[in-house]
Amino acid sequence: MAALALIAAMFGAASNVFAQGQYQPLNDNADGRYQIDPDHSQVFFTLGHVGIAPFTGRFNKISGQYTIDSKHPGKNKAEISIPVDSIDTNLALRNEHLLSKEFFDAKNYPEITFTSTSFVPNKHGGGNLHGLMSFHGVTRPEVFHVKKVGAGEVAYLPKPWGGYLSGFVATTTIKRSDFGLMAYLPQGLSNDVHITVNIEGVRAKP
Repeated sequence: MAALALIAAMFGAASNVFAQGQYQPLNDNADGRYQIDPDHSQVFFTLGHVGIAPFTGRFNKISGQYTIDSKHPGKNKAEISIPVDSIDTNLALRNEHLLSKEFFDAKNYPEITFTSTSFVPNKHGGGNLHGLMSFHGVTRPEVFHVKKVGAGEVAYLPKPWGGYLSGFVATTTIKRSDFGLMAYLPQGLSNDVHITVNIEGVRAKP
Protein backbone atom coordinates (compact mmCIF):
# COMPACT_ATOMS: atom_id res chain seq x y z
CA MET A 1 0.00 0.00 0.00
CA ALA A 2 2.86 2.37 0.80
CA ALA A 3 4.33 1.75 -2.65
CA LEU A 4 0.99 2.53 -4.29
CA ALA A 5 0.71 5.73 -2.30
CA LEU A 6 4.20 6.77 -3.39
CA ILE A 7 3.38 6.11 -7.05
CA ALA A 8 0.15 8.09 -6.76
CA ALA A 9 2.02 10.98 -5.17
CA MET A 10 4.59 10.95 -7.95
CA PHE A 11 1.91 11.08 -10.64
CA GLY A 12 0.09 13.79 -8.73
CA ALA A 13 3.24 15.89 -8.63
CA ALA A 14 3.78 15.38 -12.34
CA SER A 15 0.21 16.48 -13.05
CA ASN A 16 0.80 19.68 -11.10
CA VAL A 17 3.90 20.45 -13.16
CA PHE A 18 1.93 20.09 -16.38
CA ALA A 19 -0.91 22.19 -14.97
CA GLN A 20 1.48 25.02 -14.17
CA GLY A 21 2.37 25.34 -17.84
CA GLN A 22 6.01 24.34 -17.90
CA TYR A 23 6.17 24.76 -21.68
CA GLN A 24 7.45 28.00 -23.14
CA PRO A 25 4.80 29.66 -25.33
CA LEU A 26 5.24 29.61 -29.07
CA ASN A 27 5.73 33.10 -30.50
CA ASP A 28 6.45 34.91 -33.76
CA ASN A 29 10.19 34.55 -33.23
CA ALA A 30 9.80 30.82 -33.78
CA ASP A 31 9.76 31.36 -37.55
CA GLY A 32 12.48 29.55 -39.44
CA ARG A 33 13.73 26.19 -40.61
CA TYR A 34 14.27 23.43 -38.06
CA GLN A 35 16.18 20.19 -38.04
CA ILE A 36 14.41 17.43 -36.14
CA ASP A 37 16.36 16.39 -33.04
CA PRO A 38 16.38 12.57 -33.23
CA ASP A 39 17.37 12.25 -29.57
CA HIS A 40 14.33 14.16 -28.29
CA SER A 41 11.68 13.11 -30.83
CA GLN A 42 9.63 9.91 -30.78
CA VAL A 43 7.23 7.96 -32.99
CA PHE A 44 4.59 5.75 -31.35
CA PHE A 45 1.92 3.53 -32.91
CA THR A 46 -1.09 1.88 -31.27
CA LEU A 47 -3.45 -0.75 -32.64
CA GLY A 48 -5.91 -3.25 -31.26
CA HIS A 49 -4.71 -6.74 -30.32
CA VAL A 50 -7.12 -9.71 -30.72
CA GLY A 51 -10.07 -7.46 -29.95
CA ILE A 52 -9.05 -7.34 -26.30
CA ALA A 53 -6.67 -4.46 -25.64
CA PRO A 54 -4.60 -1.76 -27.32
CA PHE A 55 -0.94 -2.44 -28.04
CA THR A 56 1.70 0.27 -28.44
CA GLY A 57 5.11 0.12 -30.10
CA ARG A 58 7.57 2.71 -31.32
CA PHE A 59 10.25 3.51 -33.85
CA ASN A 60 13.53 4.50 -32.24
CA LYS A 61 14.89 6.60 -35.09
CA ILE A 62 13.49 9.65 -36.88
CA SER A 63 15.01 12.38 -39.02
CA GLY A 64 13.77 15.31 -41.06
CA GLN A 65 13.10 19.02 -41.05
CA TYR A 66 10.22 21.48 -40.89
CA THR A 67 9.58 25.16 -41.50
CA ILE A 68 7.46 27.62 -39.50
CA ASP A 69 6.13 30.78 -41.16
CA SER A 70 3.74 32.60 -38.81
CA LYS A 71 2.89 35.32 -41.33
CA HIS A 72 2.06 32.78 -44.02
CA PRO A 73 1.11 29.61 -42.08
CA GLY A 74 -0.09 27.94 -45.24
CA LYS A 75 3.59 27.70 -46.16
CA ASN A 76 4.45 25.65 -43.08
CA LYS A 77 5.92 22.35 -44.21
CA ALA A 78 7.61 19.21 -42.97
CA GLU A 79 9.58 16.21 -44.18
CA ILE A 80 10.01 13.14 -41.98
CA SER A 81 11.86 9.86 -42.50
CA ILE A 82 11.71 6.78 -40.25
CA PRO A 83 13.91 3.68 -40.70
CA VAL A 84 11.61 0.67 -40.49
CA ASP A 85 14.29 -1.46 -38.84
CA SER A 86 14.21 0.85 -35.81
CA ILE A 87 10.85 -0.64 -34.77
CA ASP A 88 10.68 -1.56 -31.09
CA THR A 89 7.84 -3.54 -29.52
CA ASN A 90 9.76 -4.61 -26.41
CA LEU A 91 10.17 -8.16 -27.78
CA ALA A 92 12.97 -9.07 -30.19
CA LEU A 93 11.10 -12.01 -31.74
CA ARG A 94 8.09 -9.80 -32.50
CA ASN A 95 10.33 -7.10 -33.96
CA GLU A 96 11.84 -9.65 -36.35
CA HIS A 97 8.37 -10.83 -37.36
CA LEU A 98 7.22 -7.29 -38.10
CA LEU A 99 10.29 -6.69 -40.27
CA SER A 100 9.57 -9.83 -42.32
CA LYS A 101 7.69 -10.04 -45.62
CA GLU A 102 4.47 -10.80 -43.76
CA PHE A 103 4.42 -7.24 -42.43
CA PHE A 104 6.76 -4.35 -43.29
CA ASP A 105 9.14 -6.29 -45.57
CA ALA A 106 11.92 -4.01 -44.38
CA LYS A 107 14.51 -5.49 -46.73
CA ASN A 108 12.60 -4.19 -49.76
CA TYR A 109 10.93 -1.17 -48.12
CA PRO A 110 13.39 0.18 -45.54
CA GLU A 111 11.82 3.60 -44.85
CA ILE A 112 8.58 5.30 -43.91
CA THR A 113 8.39 8.87 -45.18
CA PHE A 114 5.96 11.76 -44.94
CA THR A 115 6.23 14.87 -47.09
CA SER A 116 3.75 17.66 -46.50
CA THR A 117 1.81 19.24 -49.35
CA SER A 118 -0.22 21.87 -47.46
CA PHE A 119 -1.00 23.15 -43.97
CA VAL A 120 -4.36 24.42 -42.70
CA PRO A 121 -3.80 26.41 -39.47
CA ASN A 122 -6.13 26.72 -36.50
CA LYS A 123 -6.38 29.48 -33.89
CA HIS A 124 -4.09 27.75 -31.41
CA GLY A 125 -0.82 27.64 -33.36
CA GLY A 126 -1.44 24.16 -34.71
CA GLY A 127 -3.53 22.83 -37.56
CA ASN A 128 -3.88 20.05 -40.10
CA LEU A 129 -0.77 19.02 -42.02
CA HIS A 130 -1.70 17.35 -45.30
CA GLY A 131 0.86 15.29 -47.14
CA LEU A 132 1.97 12.05 -48.75
CA MET A 133 2.90 9.07 -46.60
CA SER A 134 4.97 6.32 -48.19
CA PHE A 135 5.81 2.86 -46.91
CA HIS A 136 5.56 -0.76 -47.97
CA GLY A 137 5.63 0.34 -51.59
CA VAL A 138 2.51 2.50 -51.32
CA THR A 139 2.20 6.30 -51.34
CA ARG A 140 -1.08 7.90 -50.36
CA PRO A 141 -2.43 11.14 -48.84
CA GLU A 142 -2.76 11.35 -45.06
CA VAL A 143 -3.44 14.18 -42.62
CA PHE A 144 -1.66 14.83 -39.32
CA HIS A 145 -3.36 16.91 -36.64
CA VAL A 146 -0.61 19.14 -35.26
CA LYS A 147 -0.67 20.69 -31.78
CA LYS A 148 1.89 23.26 -30.71
CA VAL A 149 3.75 22.58 -27.47
CA GLY A 150 6.36 25.27 -26.98
CA ALA A 151 9.31 27.21 -28.33
CA GLY A 152 12.19 29.21 -26.96
CA GLU A 153 15.91 29.71 -26.62
CA VAL A 154 17.56 26.92 -24.61
CA ALA A 155 21.16 28.06 -24.45
CA TYR A 156 22.25 25.83 -21.56
CA LEU A 157 21.98 22.62 -23.58
CA PRO A 158 25.16 21.59 -25.42
CA LYS A 159 25.30 21.07 -29.16
CA PRO A 160 23.61 19.55 -31.06
CA TRP A 161 20.59 19.85 -28.73
CA GLY A 162 20.75 23.48 -27.62
CA GLY A 163 19.72 26.69 -29.35
CA TYR A 164 16.30 27.93 -30.34
CA LEU A 165 13.93 24.96 -30.05
CA SER A 166 10.32 24.32 -30.92
CA GLY A 167 8.11 21.33 -30.25
CA PHE A 168 4.91 19.84 -31.63
CA VAL A 169 2.76 16.73 -31.29
CA ALA A 170 1.33 15.33 -34.53
CA THR A 171 -1.31 12.58 -34.55
CA THR A 172 -3.19 10.64 -37.18
CA THR A 173 -4.99 7.33 -37.68
CA ILE A 174 -4.33 5.26 -40.78
CA LYS A 175 -5.69 1.98 -42.10
CA ARG A 176 -2.82 -0.44 -42.54
CA SER A 177 -4.68 -2.26 -45.29
CA ASP A 178 -4.33 0.92 -47.39
CA PHE A 179 -0.59 0.21 -47.39
CA GLY A 180 -0.89 -3.49 -48.10
CA LEU A 181 -0.33 -4.72 -44.53
CA MET A 182 -3.04 -7.37 -44.44
CA ALA A 183 -1.67 -9.90 -41.93
CA TYR A 184 -4.03 -10.94 -39.12
CA LEU A 185 -6.96 -8.89 -40.37
CA PRO A 186 -9.56 -8.49 -39.01
CA GLN A 187 -9.53 -10.51 -35.76
CA GLY A 188 -5.85 -10.63 -34.82
CA LEU A 189 -4.78 -7.01 -35.24
CA SER A 190 -6.95 -3.98 -35.92
CA ASN A 191 -6.90 -2.25 -39.28
CA ASP A 192 -6.81 1.18 -37.65
CA VAL A 193 -3.37 2.27 -36.42
CA HIS A 194 -3.07 5.44 -34.35
CA ILE A 195 0.24 7.27 -34.80
CA THR A 196 1.72 9.89 -32.48
CA VAL A 197 4.85 11.82 -33.43
CA ASN A 198 6.49 13.97 -30.74
CA ILE A 199 8.75 16.46 -32.49
CA GLU A 200 11.49 18.66 -31.07
CA GLY A 201 13.50 20.69 -33.55
CA VAL A 202 16.56 22.92 -33.48
CA ARG A 203 16.26 26.09 -35.54
CA ALA A 204 18.94 26.63 -38.14
CA LYS A 205 20.87 29.86 -37.79
CA PRO A 206 20.19 32.44 -40.54
